[in-house]
Amino acid sequence: MNESTYSDALEDAPSNWNKWGDEDEVGAVNYLDNEEVLRGIQSVETGERFTLGVPLGRNEGDPMVSDRDPIQHYMIRDRGHYEAGKDVPGGDRQSADDVLIMAVHGSTHVDALGHFWYGDQMYNGFDPVTTKGGLDKLSIEPIAERGVMGRGVLLDIARHRGVDHLEQNDHIPLQELKECADEQGVELQKHDILVIRTGWLERFYDGEQELIQEFDEPGITYSQELADWFHQMEIPAFATDTLANEQTHSEMGKKLPLHAAFMRDQGILFNEVNLLKGLAESCAEDEKYDFLYTCSPLKIVRGTGSPVNPLVVK
Repeated sequence: MNESTYSDALEDAPSNWNKWGDEDEVGAVNYLDNEEVLRGIQSVETGERFTLGVPLGRNEGDPMVSDRDPIQHYMIRDRGHYEAGKDVPGGDRQSADDVLIMAVHGSTHVDALGHFWYGDQMYNGFDPVTTKGGLDKLSIEPIAERGVMGRGVLLDIARHRGVDHLEQNDHIPLQELKECADEQGVELQKHDILVIRTGWLERFYDGEQELIQEFDEPGITYSQELADWFHQMEIPAFATDTLANEQTHSEMGKKLPLHAAFMRDQGILFNEVNLLKGLAESCAEDEKYDFLYTCSPLKIVRGTGSPVNPLVVK
């Protein structure tokens, strides 16, 4: 199946175009209104906190797809400048400063709705010509302006299957998401932010870097049933511990069809590359799988996405 067949394959896929007006650039995050924020806050019981972002700029490397440049981190001022007497102010006032150069999608991040499109139309019918030189439409800025906060639910598929991690190209069907929630004793509700754990990213930090960089990931993938369910449940966003939030190679015969069906058609926010081990262990221990999920993208002008460090409060 080639690029031109996306339109045919997704002809019956549900859409949120014009649901919030023909100039909407926020998509399904619109569902996260004040009431949804309060619903998320109501799920907090202990105040225990988990940050889901991966470390940046490790000497051993960072998890990202192979076509992105590694993170560069270097000092522009440190103690050595003072010891060498190099262009630094006198006296006893000293400081350190550094620079980080990285791909916007090269760490834990969210995708702007203009990150992916097909059929020569972006989410809500915007023209891809608006991406030239930066996203004039559907950049990360409108989402960053409002932030992302609501009730999150962990679906620990790896634990549900009784394994440390899923294998390459393992498929997670919709029925398994529901069965996992039932086993965990958590009710899936409209406007929940789904956090799906496969154990995949943990393999990277256990030394299996080459396997992760092969980009043959497990996860959910497109089906009419799944797309309809996400649409009916009005899911605003979802997060995973994989590089792209979906099974890389689907039965459709095309890579990453959910980027098309969810991002471009429904305007659902993707939060990719999350560390979920600590959160999963806590949820298994106290059998509480819902929490306040919050994520604040950077206001990158015309940006295609943003690094984030999502914060979960139980």
